[in-house]
Amino acid sequence: MDSTGQARMSALHNGNRDNLRIAPNLWAGVGLVRGGAGTALVGSPQQVAERIREYQALGITNFIFSGYPHLEEAHRFAELVMPLLPTSTQPRSAKGQLNTGPFGETIGGAKRPVKQVSAS
Repeated sequence: MDSTGQARMSALHNGNRDNLRIAPNLWAGVGLVRGGAGTALVGSPQQVAERIREYQALGITNFIFSGYPHLEEAHRFAELVMPLLPTSTQPRSAKGQLNTGPFGETIGGAKRPVKQVSAS
């Protein structure tokens, strides 16, 4: 709760619930309902997709999206927002698979972890 990120989030609204909207469709009240720093894209699916496209135009290529409740919001996002976003124009690997780790998790970017050789 005393991190730099948390301090910056608190400074955005100074504890005033009337100041939680910090930009179009950007809400700074996430820290009021759970710990840690965070903002939320809010609005209609069209508005949320428009904000994401604006971030993409600025050069942001990776996002971490979550919602509450997690599973239900993931389904809503997939059904309502994702169809409004452009698909990647980059070709997939020759295997046609996502870049996944040993436990099935998706790894961002094109680089995979390198196995370290122990020095013994």
